[in-house]
Amino acid sequence: MDARVNPLSADPNKLATSNRPTRAEAEAAVRTLIAWAGDNPEREGLLDTPKRVTKAFGELYAGYDQDPKAILSRTFKEVGGYDDIVMVRDIPFHSHCEHHMVPFTGKAHIAYLPHDGVVGLSKLARLVEVFARRLQTQENLTAQIIDAINENLGPRGAAVMLDAEHMCMSMRGVHSEGVSTLTHRFTGVFAEDRTEQDRFFAMVSRR
Repeated sequence: MDARVNPLSADPNKLATSNRPTRAEAEAAVRTLIAWAGDNPEREGLLDTPKRVTKAFGELYAGYDQDPKAILSRTFKEVGGYDDIVMVRDIPFHSHCEHHMVPFTGKAHIAYLPHDGVVGLSKLARLVEVFARRLQTQENLTAQIIDAINENLGPRGAAVMLDAEHMCMSMRGVHSEGVSTLTHRFTGVFAEDRTEQDRFFAMVSRR
């Protein structure tokens, strides 16, 4: 295998490493956008902006270089026979809309019914971060999180809800501030049993 090829490039959402622009090319693109916006990329306050932006992109979109399978690979079986809902709620996330590349932020609520052990609670928060740190739609982010849980943990059922505000609505376009978008998806027992769905919603709203 060519050492330059990213082993994750089988994912259609990812480029092989060999196809990525260089840092210099990325910085040149930022300078072009600054000029297109109407400012002078050569003025003092903007001289180092291309470097700062590319560095920030490395952090904001770090999810492309992270593997959800590795995050969920370790489970614990000594749980005293516990087989009821495991929920981690109010997981904060920050992502970027793939249509306008502006932020949307919110909270994720995740629950699953264990089948053969449980995963560390912090791993669910890390899973959200992996997918959030990519260009996204909220609908796709919801699906990716629950699909990763099902594929790697094999639970009897899983439930995910995202509650987010999109800057593409509040900063531009209709300028509707404070609008909340909710998405959710159920699989397994949660999809089949309305009682389990009601339990999930009750646990999410409990304060």
